[in-house]
Amino acid sequence: MEINSSHNSSIMWFFKDRGFDDKSIHQMFKKCKRLDGVQRERAYENWDYLRSIGIQDRKLPSVVAKCPKILTLHLDEKLIPMVQCLVTLETKPGEVASAITKFPHILSHSVEEKLCPLLAFFQALGVPEKQLGKMLLFNPRIISYSIESKLSQIVDFLASLGLTEEGMIGKVLVKNPFIMGYSVEKRLQPTLEFLKSIGLTKLDLQRVTVNFPEVVCRDVNKILRPNFTYLKGCGFEGGQIAALVTGYPPILIKSINNSLEPRIRFLVEVMGRRLEEVTDYPDFFRHGFKKRLQLRQKLLKQKNIYCSLSEMLDCNQKKFLLKFGLIE
Repeated sequence: MEINSSHNSSIMWFFKDRGFDDKSIHQMFKKCKRLDGVQRERAYENWDYLRSIGIQDRKLPSVVAKCPKILTLHLDEKLIPMVQCLVTLETKPGEVASAITKFPHILSHSVEEKLCPLLAFFQALGVPEKQLGKMLLFNPRIISYSIESKLSQIVDFLASLGLTEEGMIGKVLVKNPFIMGYSVEKRLQPTLEFLKSIGLTKLDLQRVTVNFPEVVCRDVNKILRPNFTYLKGCGFEGGQIAALVTGYPPILIKSINNSLEPRIRFLVEVMGRRLEEVTDYPDFFRHGFKKRLQLRQKLLKQKNIYCSLSEMLDCNQKKFLLKFGLIE
C-alpha cells in the first residue's frame, strides 16, 4: 500500500526508520489527522521520552500504533505532567510503563480536566489513597470513562444492591477495577437477575458482589447459565446449587471441562462420596486438584481414614499431617 504523497514526508521517514510498514503507517494517519502537522523533532523527542520511562523497545511500535496522537503531544506541557502524576500513584516500579503499554491513550488525557476529577471521585467513594494507583494503573482504561454517564451508573447499581456502608462500593471497585467497563443495562443487571432467579437472596447478592465481583461481570448466557445447567445435570437440585453458589460464587465461572467436571468425577468415583457433601462444603471447588485433593485422598486411603471434606481440606499441609497422624 503506497502512502499518500501529500502526507508529511519527514514523519513518514520517522516511521520507516522505526520499522513500520506502509499499512500500519496508513492506519495511524487515519487515526490521527494531526500527524500531518507534527514535526519530526517532536516525534523523536516523544519517542525517546517513552523509552526513558521504561517502555520496552519491542513494545514501543505497538504503543504508538494504538495511539499515534502521543507523538503530536507537547512533551513539557502534556506528557511529562501526566507521567509525573501517574508515578505518584505507583506502588511498584514499572507500573506506569506497564499501564501506558496496556492503554497508551491514558497519556492523551488532561491531568487537570480528567485525572484529578477522577481521583477525587474515587476518594469520595472511600477508596484509600494507596489503592487509587493500584486500581487506575491495573485498569488504565478507567481514565477514558465519563464520571457522569459511566462511573456514576456503576456506583448507583452497586448502591441499589444495598452496598451503602461507607467505603463498601470503593472496596468493590478496588477488588475488580474492570467492573467499571461493563454496561449496567447489558451485563451487570442481567447477571443480577439471573443470580436472583437461581435462589440467591439480597444478602447473598451483596456477599457475592463484595467478595467475588468478577462473578457479577460475567455473561449470563455464555458462562453462568451453562455452568448452572451442568451442575443441574450432575444431579444437584435448585436449592443445592444456590447453596453452592452462595458458599463459593466462582463455581459459576469456573471452566466446566478443566475444573468442575474433574473434581465432581473425583469426588464420586474416586473418593466414593455423595454430591450432598460439597453442598455442605462448597470450598471443595477452591482447592488445588493435584496438590491438595488427589494427594490428601491418597494419604487418607493408605491409612484407611475417613473424615468430612472440611476436615480433610480446610487446613495447611502441616496441620493436615499432624491431625491425622500421617507424620512418621
